[in-house]
Amino acid sequence: MLPIERRGEILQKLMLDGRVVVGELAEHYQVTEETIRRDLEKLEADGYAKKTYGGAVRNDNMTSELPYTVRKQTNVSGKKYIAEIIGSLISDGDSLLLDASTTALFTVKSIFTKHNLTLVTNSVEILLDLPQGHDWNIVSTGGSYRSESMSFYGASAEEVVEKYYADYAILSCKGFDVDKGMTDGRETYAMLKKAFIRSAKKVILAVDHTKFNKISFVRLGELEDIDIVVTDVEPDEKWKQIFREKGIELYY
Repeated sequence: MLPIERRGEILQKLMLDGRVVVGELAEHYQVTEETIRRDLEKLEADGYAKKTYGGAVRNDNMTSELPYTVRKQTNVSGKKYIAEIIGSLISDGDSLLLDASTTALFTVKSIFTKHNLTLVTNSVEILLDLPQGHDWNIVSTGGSYRSESMSFYGASAEEVVEKYYADYAILSCKGFDVDKGMTDGRETYAMLKKAFIRSAKKVILAVDHTKFNKISFVRLGELEDIDIVVTDVEPDEKWKQIFREKGIELYY
């Protein structure tokens, strides 16, 4: 196994479990503990991990974007659950703005049987994964391509989004906080999602339970911008009360 492949697997385990142990990784990969420490140093330098005595923990405040292959394997069951709920809210003939999150990809899979949909997305993988022979109208935002997220961003992508007014914007975020609202890791990501919010009748936030009470680097929207929250675990009473006060529909 190449070092980059091993680091990718370690990163995936770190995102899933929240921590890794040097000795366990060395035994699993049949390499020295020093080799694993170098792997963790690289992950720390990239902003994904924080080294601890004997291992590392996940950096929940990271500004670095996780590789798409890692994000796609993180909390898969939760994302599929969220996607199925969102799919049940969409009707034939609806128009959708979809971000490049892995939850959005699962959402598209959940609505393959719907007809006459219009999709506007910056996700390359969604474009590649569309069903054959569909009767959907597909619009790609184009823009500056980012390989780590398999998606388009930038001013030109935002200009495309702002040409439309869709029934739903379906988006995710990296952090979801009562005071700071929705936050994300990069300004370019946040700016496009802000355009999504401006260009939709209703905003659906797809947010798994790990994002609650977390704050990332860039603010992308307030709680007042959201019409519907879909998550995978029942939020605590504090959050449910806030959603009631702000008129936000909650599904879990």
